[in-house]
Amino acid sequence: MSDMPPLASHYSPQGVSDRAAYAFVRFLRFFADVFFARRYGHRAVVLETVAAVPGMVGGTLQHLGSLRRMEGDHGRIRLLLDEAENERMHLMTFMQIVRPSQLERLLVLVAQGVFYNLYFLFYVVFPRAAHRVVGYLEEEAVRSYTEYLAGVEDGTYANVPAPRIAIEYWNLDPDARLHQVIIAIRQDETRHRDVNHRLADELA
Repeated sequence: MSDMPPLASHYSPQGVSDRAAYAFVRFLRFFADVFFARRYGHRAVVLETVAAVPGMVGGTLQHLGSLRRMEGDHGRIRLLLDEAENERMHLMTFMQIVRPSQLERLLVLVAQGVFYNLYFLFYVVFPRAAHRVVGYLEEEAVRSYTEYLAGVEDGTYANVPAPRIAIEYWNLDPDARLHQVIIAIRQDETRHRDVNHRLADELA
């Protein structure tokens, strides 16, 4: 569809802050590749628990800032909270597709606890850079889901039936399968990518 964001979009780093944000995200990508290899379903379960944090943090801090300034928020609060909810639905979907191991569940507890607090403090001090980090994280998410989709298409991963929660949330066909779910989630990630890069530009 013509109104869909392009999949292969990449924001070229501008300045030291952007380059640091991009380098940080590339390091996280390396860690994810080593830990999960090509187990994309398990990767999604763990990473989506973290991906839902920035929108909630950003929405909360934008809300508090609006109250302090006693002025409007330019629509950012709802935008970020909707992003957090959307990422949570990604998690709920993949929980129906794969079963995380005990080690992965432990990783979720540790990663979410550490990431939430660090990102909260980072956003308070460097809101622009915080959004840029998320923009680059979403670029990597689009890339990962594209690789996952290719694996489903070539038979590497089973094209299992879509969970009921995904069919209802994305209004998919009743007989939809994993292929359609990944496409829907990847499209969400492209929007999150563009929104966060735009917010980083606005806060510059």
